[in-house]
Amino acid sequence: MALAPGILLAVILLAGLALVGTEEYVFVLYAVAILAAVMSWFSIQARAWWWLIGLGPMVVLWNPILPFAFLEVVWSSLHLVAIGVAVAAGLIIRTPVSD
Repeated sequence: MALAPGILLAVILLAGLALVGTEEYVFVLYAVAILAAVMSWFSIQARAWWWLIGLGPMVVLWNPILPFAFLEVVWSSLHLVAIGVAVAAGLIIRTPVSD
């Protein structure tokens, strides 16, 4: 169930690499924070708590309300790490289906 938001999150993070340091980057912040929060909720439902170690900081670091002012090289590195976390979490998190 987390595969679709995981892949979408990875695509947005990859595309967001081109926007780091521009004014349009705020749209990337919104999308990443929302999708990371959705995936965090899926990991809670699946009782896969260890994924919150990677997804929780994504929600905090990419929040558009109180944005962090990192250098562009730091943001680019964080994007690459977050892409790996998003794809891995999307492939592994399986939420139980209730009857």
